Amino acid sequence: MLTESNKLRRVLVANRGEIAVRIIRACHEEGLESVAVYSEADRSSLHVQLADQGFELGPAPAAESYLNIERLLKAADETGADAIHPGYGFLAESADFAEAVHRAGLTFVGPSADALRIMGNKTEARLQMARAGVPVVPGSAGPTGTVHEALDAASEIGYPVLLKAVAGGGGRGMRSVDCSEDLEREFERASSEARSAFGDGAVYVERLIERPRHVEIQVLGDRFGNVLHLGERECSIQRRHQKLIEESPSPAVDMDLRAAMGRTAVKAAVSVGYWSAGTVEFLLTPNGEYYFLEMNTRLQVEHPITEMVYGVDLVREQLRVAAGLPTTLPGRPMVPRGHSIECRITAEDPFNGFLPATGVVEYMRVPSGPGIRWDGGIDSGSEVSPYYDSLIGKLVVWAENRENAIVRMRRALDELVIVGLPTSQPFHRRVMSEPAFTKGDYDIEYLDRVGSDLLAEQPAESELETVAIAAALSEHAARNRRVRAAPNLAGHCDSPWLIAARRGGLR
Repeated sequence: MLTESNKLRRVLVANRGEIAVRIIRACHEEGLESVAVYSEADRSSLHVQLADQGFELGPAPAAESYLNIERLLKAADETGADAIHPGYGFLAESADFAEAVHRAGLTFVGPSADALRIMGNKTEARLQMARAGVPVVPGSAGPTGTVHEALDAASEIGYPVLLKAVAGGGGRGMRSVDCSEDLEREFERASSEARSAFGDGAVYVERLIERPRHVEIQVLGDRFGNVLHLGERECSIQRRHQKLIEESPSPAVDMDLRAAMGRTAVKAAVSVGYWSAGTVEFLLTPNGEYYFLEMNTRLQVEHPITEMVYGVDLVREQLRVAAGLPTTLPGRPMVPRGHSIECRITAEDPFNGFLPATGVVEYMRVPSGPGIRWDGGIDSGSEVSPYYDSLIGKLVVWAENRENAIVRMRRALDELVIVGLPTSQPFHRRVMSEPAFTKGDYDIEYLDRVGSDLLAEQPAESELETVAIAAALSEHAARNRRVRAAPNLAGHCDSPWLIAARRGGLR
């Protein structure tokens, strides 16, 4: 727990969903009070129920609630918070928000505004990394303001190339281009998407690396100049640059490569005076070369797998660093123990192009047992709205080796029951039995090669069995509710099985 000398007492969590729940729990374990903020749509959400205080920000749209800096600062002032933790997404990587928090006399639980600003601009980050001696993918020196500039840069770099938003992230504002004839069309698409997502349509050009893996290194620094790394996470199973499954350690990284990538990641963080938790992302080629991709100056969605294999609590370490304390970790490279896998369970239909789904979770049961962790922000009766990210929760397992971790994840996925709307669960179940994945033989093009088989519409027999169990449990729970609510009520009601089926929840 934080010591008497720390200046933190009450932390406002400027986020929602599972990450808000995660941070609130860490605050309580550190002996800190927590404040939940919420939109009108999130008034009854789990993170609001768990916090010591709550503050309503405004209407459901994020621009009027979770992205409203003025309202967030007002919430901190009125609830007596002395620190703000941004989580991930929303304003987590906003230098302007970090500066506003500091101007208000509050502590920002994250890196400095300077580090956020440098690493938040993709072209500036590339230049900074090149100056620090970190290998970067060959690309344009800065933003390409026009199609003609992009054509010149691509011609010099050599096709295929990747167009990327300068202010981007999460795969938005990113387009691959195979030849000059396609560049103008893709340039306009990338710029338009970047402008819509980030308010900045600037893009730059870099070489497209063929069949790389997406491997990231977790770093953690304090305000005493100590920066260390906690190994790698394999994040190559993606759809449209959005991660779906992560694991640690990577099947493609041995001890020597881990040490080399870790040293490079630390060098990158030190070059911008970084403190708090952050992630340096790399493209790893089949021959073992790696290139800087970007730095995420925040907590990552997939941070639990690092916590599982290194025995750390990254959120509590963030709170310690924000309080001006050193990290509790040793000042030497740490060794991973065992293997951890994370499946992002989203409210999406994997058999319909991962189309986002909304609705009420009629019934939910999460798995448990040795080596299983569920980081979620919803429960039975929760409503998944169209206003925010489709992530429901993260199913995480740990075992003594990769083979056993896969077996454990299969079991956990079989036990997970969510009735009322489609989720990505069937997709994850199929990946855990797919030969290339079980061998660890995959890269960022994995879904391009095996997606048609994995996403076939007909559920496997085991999936139908799980659905039947879920429906039976839901029916039993609903029957008990009806009996308690109206024991003498006559008439006909559709079963939860039919209700869920009509909403597409029983795929």
